[in-house]
Amino acid sequence: MERALYGPGGFFLRHAPAAHFRTAVHASPLFAGAVARLLERVDRALGRPDALAFVDIGAGRGELVKGVLAALPPDVGARVRPYAVERAPRPPGLDPAIAWRAEAPRGAVGLLFANEWLDNVPLDVAEVGPDGVARTVLVDGDGAERLGPPVTGDDAAWLERWWPPGPEPGTRAEIGLPRDKAWADAVATLARGCAVAVDYAHTRDARPPLGTLTGYRDGRAVPPVPDGDRDLTAHVAIDACAGPGSALLTQRRALTALGVDGRRPSLDLATADPVAYLRALGAAGEAAELTDPGGLGGFTWLVQPVGIPAPL
Repeated sequence: MERALYGPGGFFLRHAPAAHFRTAVHASPLFAGAVARLLERVDRALGRPDALAFVDIGAGRGELVKGVLAALPPDVGARVRPYAVERAPRPPGLDPAIAWRAEAPRGAVGLLFANEWLDNVPLDVAEVGPDGVARTVLVDGDGAERLGPPVTGDDAAWLERWWPPGPEPGTRAEIGLPRDKAWADAVATLARGCAVAVDYAHTRDARPPLGTLTGYRDGRAVPPVPDGDRDLTAHVAIDACAGPGSALLTQRRALTALGVDGRRPSLDLATADPVAYLRALGAAGEAAELTDPGGLGGFTWLVQPVGIPAPL
């Protein structure tokens, strides 16, 4: 998975993610506007520092960081230091004010935001074999699978605590320890502020018995073959990632709290100002998609404040 996504010729080094799958960032500028308002809340909690960091982890081609900068009021935007953290090369034409980095800056004061990043942190899959033992699933470049050695050590301890697979042969679990470490490392880069991870996720009381690993190519779900030509993604065991003082919210709840409203505008506006009504109707449709509990609104926000009160 690591090699297929990030190695030489890997998916994220060769492909623009938006060409293969659609995130909330691509669905509507309302999402970036909500993140900008969250950054303003963090700014106030920090006492409006001279330099306010916005760190976008898994930045793709910089779509979110550009949208956030465009949505900020001038007095806040003038103090923002934007960072796009991505392993792919810097895209041409990106605002030179946006720092493009392979790793998050250390000692930042502000908001660290990771939208659909953790699901692409590579992990191993375990499957219960005919002997009732959880074994590592091995996969060839053409997608052929076989069971490998038993899961041991820290991986076995993680499974026991967070995702004990059922006894039936064929039951699967995705070992989320690399995601836990990746998130803890990301949070540790903040001196003060707030770290937020947004992803499709599950908690210990509702783990999927067959796992979630899949592939995406050209906007369609495809088998998770590690050939470098498709995204490989698995839902996040988000409660395992959560550190002290963090909270888990649905995207619907988080975006509603940040002013994203999917209610249709009043018909009175259609009479008074038809153009404004059409604009408001379009925005309501976009907001409804972002907050739909059966779609993007069902994503989970992991909100972890660092040295400030929780902004959500």
